[in-house]
Amino acid sequence: MRTLIVDDEEPARSRLRKLLADHLIIEVVGEAKDGVEALAQINKLNPDLVFLDVQMPGLNGLEVLRSLPEGKPWPLVIFATAFDQYALAAFDANAVGYLLKPIDRDKLAAAVGRAARLLDAAGGQATERAKLDALAQATKDELLSVVARFRTRFVLIPVQEAFAFWMEDGLVKVKTVGALYRTDYSLDALEGRLPEGFFRAHRSAIVNLALVDEVRPTANGAFLLVLKDEAKTQIKVSERQAPVLRKRLQL
Repeated sequence: MRTLIVDDEEPARSRLRKLLADHLIIEVVGEAKDGVEALAQINKLNPDLVFLDVQMPGLNGLEVLRSLPEGKPWPLVIFATAFDQYALAAFDANAVGYLLKPIDRDKLAAAVGRAARLLDAAGGQATERAKLDALAQATKDELLSVVARFRTRFVLIPVQEAFAFWMEDGLVKVKTVGALYRTDYSLDALEGRLPEGFFRAHRSAIVNLALVDEVRPTANGAFLLVLKDEAKTQIKVSERQAPVLRKRLQL
């Protein structure tokens, strides 16, 4: 099994690599020190199995799952975590494999064996992905940063630096001071998890109200939002959303 190790602590990665050396069915093809690097390595290496640290700065293990591109085959995932028993209930409910740190040799062997059986079983990976999806949805919290793509790179953007998110050419784009990036989040998913200062201007756009320079009334009783970016980007507010904006901004 082609395997990727993801952990922000080098000693933890090194110890796990040594423990996995005893398992001939495992081929460690790469390591990642954070969530953004993990996404890039998953995209590049297409591993069968990922050992994924849950608690990492910037982008934690669960955010890595939520940021995997739609339509791309997911690897099997075994979480490495220091969560207490209460937090582990979410993992138990979805039958996702996890190992408590420090990792025990026997429990590691059991997890590797389970992964091998899932790879061999018809539909095993699809079933596991459904469980991972359920886990990711059950543990959603407010977004502090979003993962975006610039050419072949993944980047992590603090949401407060985002002027707006909008649909363009079938892709969701995020506008910052420096560039326009694409992202794999849907607008509906973003709307449910962005902080309170973001506003769904219309079906295809979400705006950061803190970075709006001007609110212009339009002839049909709606509004035009002019952003503070250099291009003074303009985003229309739909008639349906206009009353919501009036209430939000007390217009």
